[in-house]
Amino acid sequence: MAAAPKPEEISHPPMDQLQGLEYCIDSNPSWGEAIALGFQHYILALGTAVMIPSFLVPLMGGNDDDKVRVVQTLLFVGGINTLLQTLFGTRLPTVIGGSWAFMVPIISIIHDSSLERITDPHVRFLNTMRAIQGALIVASSVQIILGYSQLWAICSRFFSPLGMVPVISLVGFGLLDRGFPVVGRCVEIGIPMFILFVAFSQYLKHFQTKQIPVLERFALLISVTVIWAYAHLLTASGAYKHRPELTQRNCRTDKANLISSAPWIKIPYPLQWGAPTFDAGHAFGMMSAVLVSLIESTGAYKAASRLASATPPPAHVLSRGIGWQGNSEHYLHRYLSQYLQLFIALSSVGLSFLQFTNMNSMRNLFITGVSLFLGLSIPEYFREYTSASLHGPAHTRAGWFNDFLNTIFMSSPTVALIVAVFLDNTLDYKDSARDRGMPWWVKFRTFKGDSRNEEFYTLPFNLNRFFPPS
Repeated sequence: MAAAPKPEEISHPPMDQLQGLEYCIDSNPSWGEAIALGFQHYILALGTAVMIPSFLVPLMGGNDDDKVRVVQTLLFVGGINTLLQTLFGTRLPTVIGGSWAFMVPIISIIHDSSLERITDPHVRFLNTMRAIQGALIVASSVQIILGYSQLWAICSRFFSPLGMVPVISLVGFGLLDRGFPVVGRCVEIGIPMFILFVAFSQYLKHFQTKQIPVLERFALLISVTVIWAYAHLLTASGAYKHRPELTQRNCRTDKANLISSAPWIKIPYPLQWGAPTFDAGHAFGMMSAVLVSLIESTGAYKAASRLASATPPPAHVLSRGIGWQGNSEHYLHRYLSQYLQLFIALSSVGLSFLQFTNMNSMRNLFITGVSLFLGLSIPEYFREYTSASLHGPAHTRAGWFNDFLNTIFMSSPTVALIVAVFLDNTLDYKDSARDRGMPWWVKFRTFKGDSRNEEFYTLPFNLNRFFPPS
């Protein structure tokens, strides 16, 4: 008769750090490898930097040249803000990339009657861009105030591992409508890309060249190169010659007109579209997107710390990073910070925080289930309603109010945070600290709570003597 399994053979003990990571926050790869990895992250950031302007610029009256200029500006400013965030913000390996949170208020500005009356498309584009910039400048003050005043640090004290699980997970899962539905627009390109990426990063990850797991580490870069060559071959061979226009736009490699319209060198500069214009309604609507990006970034920072084998960022470090994000909005656009190759990774990392909680507790099961369900269901309702009615469920005469509610409730992480944090801090919270994971979590709230925080989050150039951590 076989012996009964030991307790340690049945379950895995909670671990502060993930297993199987090649690099941590303090690792220093070679210059060659660092450049290759950096270019791979650039390719990832290129996706949203192209997709967002490709959708918005034509609505604003812009042409291909205008679209290229916006893409170049997003990439350039994103690089600067990434450098600033990693040096003076959270100091986590986060890449500043495009955020969809700003789509609702920006589209509302585009359809403002005063702008739609402009007959010249280029003039309308310039005036719309100035209005968007003005709204962003005013709205960014919300993050600057919440961040640098440490108000967000105070708010974060109501967070727990249980409350953060749905928030972090839905930063990834909440984009399910941009997952396979986007792949399905060109299945002969999208599915091979996905299969190739999984094969390289998972099944062939032990293949090494000079002791470097090349296929695993550069899976995205290799997959994009192979699939783009495949897509170009299909385009050049005439495979899409008689296909519908929509299929050609999604599958052909010569329809975007980005490379042909782009100058070899273009340095963005302040006021390149003219002086920003300011409107109170536009600014109030944009503030909702700023709040959404703040919440999504909070989840992304928590996930990034785990992926980088760092401790969860202390409250004042988290708030400092949010403040720096507000600074970045003063130029053109705010992007969701992330250090991930796929949103799938972010979703899974969020679920890993459950190991620090008691999932045999009906209270915890209820909070997790309800927040995940509503975090997916409510935004889906808002999206379907908007798609059918061409306006959101909030449709009053006050446009800024409509933008505020529609933006907030179209964000899965924001809905999840509202539900999870409320329930977690009102349902038997006094007697459930251990079940919520607070004994593990509380030591990371302050800078001195864990000796490793100094290694991960101390500012460079001895700046901590001027800005002492709390």
